[in-house]
Amino acid sequence: MNRSLVAVSLCLVSVTLAPAVRAQAVKSSAEVAATSGVPEFRDPTTGMVWTPENVGQGGKPILPEDHAFDPASQSGALQLVLQKAIAKPVGSAPASSGTAMPVITMESTMLRAVPGQRWQVVTYLNNNSRQAVEPVLECRFTNHGEPVAGTKVMVSRIGPGVRAGIAVMGPRVNYFVDKASCQVTSP
Repeated sequence: MNRSLVAVSLCLVSVTLAPAVRAQAVKSSAEVAATSGVPEFRDPTTGMVWTPENVGQGGKPILPEDHAFDPASQSGALQLVLQKAIAKPVGSAPASSGTAMPVITMESTMLRAVPGQRWQVVTYLNNNSRQAVEPVLECRFTNHGEPVAGTKVMVSRIGPGVRAGIAVMGPRVNYFVDKASCQVTSP
């Protein structure tokens, strides 16, 4: 009888303290910039290399006031989106979470434009715990520090000790984005 009372008491204490311990855990975050390579095209007939700086002027540089698009002066309504991302297991992660190690860590985060579609953040999530989790991320896409879009991402279940890849979709590519920052908000 005493053993069962002690066991029930310990269970109640662990259930009561578990949310407080998780709330104190360190959260993982990442910030990435878009690749800075200048797009170019080499004409196979003439050998001329065309860039945004010399297109349309017979090879002469275009004056700044004649540029068709100035990303710094972009304006548009801020887009806020809720999305679901499917975690695709790609390997294993050490199950060593605690107060010093977050339950979920992000690694190798990359921002890219999918031509004709949307901006995309690709990242790997490591579940460092011994339990399956369903992470929630928040990502912000910006242009010269000004917000373009924000998204809350609900990620499918990631098993204990699993490394998984996800893709977070951002705004359409007709909006210029030069940076994205993401952070794990739960667990």
